[in-house]
Amino acid sequence: MACLFWFPGCAQYHLGSQFLYRNDIRSVHVMMFESESNRRFLGQRLTEAVVKAVELETPFTITDPAIADSFVRGRLVRDRKSVAGENVNDEPRTLTIGMRLEIDWVDRAGVPLLQRPIVIIDRSAELIPEGGQSLTVTQQEIIDRMARDVVSQMQNPW
Repeated sequence: MACLFWFPGCAQYHLGSQFLYRNDIRSVHVMMFESESNRRFLGQRLTEAVVKAVELETPFTITDPAIADSFVRGRLVRDRKSVAGENVNDEPRTLTIGMRLEIDWVDRAGVPLLQRPIVIIDRSAELIPEGGQSLTVTQQEIIDRMARDVVSQMQNPW
């Protein structure tokens, strides 16, 4: 008797990654991300990271814009570096690197595929130059996390 009540309650559950993403979309074109930063190539690096993340983590195929079912667009609206810690001589010892990205995902007709028309992703990381860290490595850490966030936004809502 207990099994009869248990099975209908689990009827809505799905197993496997194929249910995480939309089944009406097969291909995606990731447009070159715009960048309002004065630092060179951040838009290109973000675009490359998102393309790799979509290829690795989703069932979608990255394609040419002429045949794509959908388009991911993004714009880096903020890139900041600030001092988080100083020594007694006012020399910076710890820096905070932060970026803010606005993305949207639309189908061929321009209809938004995300729950919100524009999604804002804000990430930051600590940089300790004396510990051997570099600005480029810290930026790449943020970019990789942002790319994973973009892919997670492409999942079906729970």
